[in-house]
Order: sequence, then C-alpha cells, then structure tokens
Amino acid sequence: MTQYRQKKIAMINDLSGYGRCSLTVALPILSAMRMQCCPVPTSILSNHTGFPVYFFDDYTEKMEAYLEKWKELNLDFDGIATGFLGSGEQIHIVSSMIKSFRGEETRVIVDPIMGDHGKPYATYTPDMCREMEKLVRLADVVTPNVTEACILTGRAYKGEGWSRNELKKMALEIQKMGPGAVVITGVSSREKARMGAAPAGAAAELSTEENGPVYLTNVLLEPDGKLTFQKSAKTGGERPGTGDVFSSIIAGAAVQGWDMKAAVRLAARFVKECIQKSDELKVPVEDGVCFEELLPELVLACRRMGK
Repeated sequence: MTQYRQKKIAMINDLSGYGRCSLTVALPILSAMRMQCCPVPTSILSNHTGFPVYFFDDYTEKMEAYLEKWKELNLDFDGIATGFLGSGEQIHIVSSMIKSFRGEETRVIVDPIMGDHGKPYATYTPDMCREMEKLVRLADVVTPNVTEACILTGRAYKGEGWSRNELKKMALEIQKMGPGAVVITGVSSREKARMGAAPAGAAAELSTEENGPVYLTNVLLEPDGKLTFQKSAKTGGERPGTGDVFSSIIAGAAVQGWDMKAAVRLAARFVKECIQKSDELKVPVEDGVCFEELLPELVLACRRMGK
C-alpha cells in the first residue's frame, strides 16, 4: 500500500496571540485545506498592533537557529510562504531559507507586505523595499496589493481609475522579476457593473462612499501569460487579517496544484463572506474576521477543487 504523503508548507510570519492575523489565520486556513502548516515565527505579539497597547518580542536573532534544526532533520516542504517581514535582516534570512529548503517541486509564495493605501509602512525604508524585490524574484507566486505592486514597479499610486492596460503592464513587470503567477489584489473602482452582470450580492450590503458603490478587482497573470480580471462588489469595511486569509488560500491552492483562476475566485469569495458574517455578528473590527464560523464551507469548497 502506498503511504499517503500529506502536503507540508512552511509559513513564515509573526504570531499574534489575539486579533486573528498572520500565523493564527494561516494555521487553521491551511489545515482546512488538508495540509500541514509548519510555522516559522518572525516575532511574538500579545495582540496585533492595531490595538492601543501590545507586547512585542522580535524573533530575528532566533530564526537562524530555529531553521538550523530543520536542516539537521533534513526536513523538506512542498511549499514555503512568506508574510510580514519586519527588517532587512529577516528578508535575508528568509531568502537564505528558500534557497536551502527549495526542492524541485517546492512552491514559493511571497506576500510582499510593505504598505497599503498608497504608502509604505513606517518600518519599510526604500532599502527594505529593494530587499523585498529580491525576495519576490525567488517566488513562484506573488500576491501584492495595488500599493505594493506600485512600490515594486516604481509607479505612482492612485486610489482609483486604473485602466486594465495599466494593471496588465504592472503585472507583467512584476512577472519579469521572476514569479510565474502574479495576483494584484484590492484594485478599487466605482465603475458600475453592466446591466444584468452585477456581482453576486451587489444589490445588498454594498460598501458605498460619496460617489457610489465600490468594487474591488483582483488581477491574475498566470505563467502562460493569461490575464484575468475578477471583479466583485465590496461589502463592509476593512478588517485586520483579511489579507492573511486571502494569501493563505492562494498559498494552499498553489501547493496543491489547483487552478489559480479558481483559487483567486475562492479566496475573494471567502474573504467577502467572512466580512459579511463578522458584520452580522457585530464582531469588533479590531478582532478581525470570524472565519472560524465559515471553515466548514471552505473545507467543502476545497474538496470540490481537489477532485
């Protein structure tokens, strides 16, 4: 009898004890996708930094010793995924890890978390952004939001008004850096859907601003050059951890070898449903999304994709 070999993915990110983000999102999401999630903590926090106070312990000095034991055990992984990295040194350590543990079939997924809303995070200097670009070059799949895509390609950010041609050029530039697949997330617009083609659920609970309903587009550029724009109505407000939910599903799908177009659709739909459920249950925004309520649905969706 052939022994079942469960997929394993090394997930590099921080660990926040409270607030549903980073590793506490990736572990259950990837488990629901029927793979073993092996965490590599970059820091330990009592709760995420969106709260007024928090405990923080930088794990940089311990990461190499941690990974050295994995080397001594000759461990191998089907996937290596990266989340927020807090320093240039951490980026170097992760780059070295990828080179050490990457096998012929290993899939590397990089979420180049550097900024949002048109600005880099306070910790991300121009030098760190350049180091992140080097990490992106090692990826098979990269999942920047539109701000991070602008940082990687040296473009000026604009909140709305992106043309498909502009997004295509940006995705192609990132792909030329090395990744096979590029997913640019969260491109915002207020373009009205064509008659009869409104996204599911658009009639109710639309997120609106003074100029009307807001739509979000995810741009997928596949290794064969095929480009897809997936647009859906935005519902609810922003919550911590939604990007971690999205990127964890993409990472799991990439390691499982699933169709990326279907994976992006699943990730976007699941995040949207989690936001809706969290709003319905009046979960405080700082607590993130209560994805636990919908994990059974994710399990069923992944079973269908895996057939």
